[in-house]
Amino acid sequence: MTSTQRPPTLDPVAVARWEQTAPLAAPWLHEEVASRMLDRLQWIKLEPAAWANWGALRGGLSAHEQLVRRYPDSTCFVAETVTRRAQAAVKSIETKAWWKPAAWTRKPVRFELPAPASVDMLWANMSLHESADPQSLLLQWHKALRTHGFLMFSCFGPDTVRELRDIYTHLGWPVAGHDLTDMHDWGDMLVNTGFAEPVMDMERITLTYENPARLLQDLRELGRNFHPARFPALRGRSWKSRFQQLLMEHLPKGADGRLSLTFEVIYGHAMKAAPRMSVSEHSSVSIEDMRSMLKGSSGSLPHQ
Repeated sequence: MTSTQRPPTLDPVAVARWEQTAPLAAPWLHEEVASRMLDRLQWIKLEPAAWANWGALRGGLSAHEQLVRRYPDSTCFVAETVTRRAQAAVKSIETKAWWKPAAWTRKPVRFELPAPASVDMLWANMSLHESADPQSLLLQWHKALRTHGFLMFSCFGPDTVRELRDIYTHLGWPVAGHDLTDMHDWGDMLVNTGFAEPVMDMERITLTYENPARLLQDLRELGRNFHPARFPALRGRSWKSRFQQLLMEHLPKGADGRLSLTFEVIYGHAMKAAPRMSVSEHSSVSIEDMRSMLKGSSGSLPHQ
């Protein structure tokens, strides 16, 4: 899959519409996943001089604040590619900082996309599975990182809401959602993009709900069905009522009678290795790559 190929079951028009209409806050599950990503940072020894939070608003501002406290002397970039999300992130983060005296001495947050080779860590929580061109996004992340910098990301995996997908299949309805990428395929794409030593991990989280209405509320906050073959028209109130009844009948229930729904969460970590120059009779290398290779060979040059 090249950077110009899109996932076959993901409609880019639907993705663009969702970016403009998604709630300007992180769902509870995003914050929970971010807290589990934070636990994984204990194994990372590198202290970034600069780092970027890609999609901080939907990724979780509680986790963002914990990252800022973890790296108080680091330059922080908040990277939002959608204007309305960028404006909401500025408002939320700067308002919180104003009311916390401990934040007054920190380096100011930079609300912009990081320049090439400008950050040592790129943090991206729960955004990759919604990208209409994920390989292009991985290339952006790779470009923003300095040599030997690292990427931390999470996203939904293919077993997400498998119970709901089974219901749609059983009833002969159009698909419940676009296909989600397996962690091994993400690992392959990381390598193809230029990342090194990818480490992939996966876990399944089961959420329970007291009724279908609460379950559907969560799903509306988490995302939309981007599949090109999704039902193309509007549904009525009678359909919604019938749908909720079907959820009560077909979804698995716990001993307490609560409805259960599975979410597969994938975690990824990878490094940006020093570029390798292919040797031939006539070879060329960019100034940026040459500087990276020289730094890598010395092992002790500081980041500029």
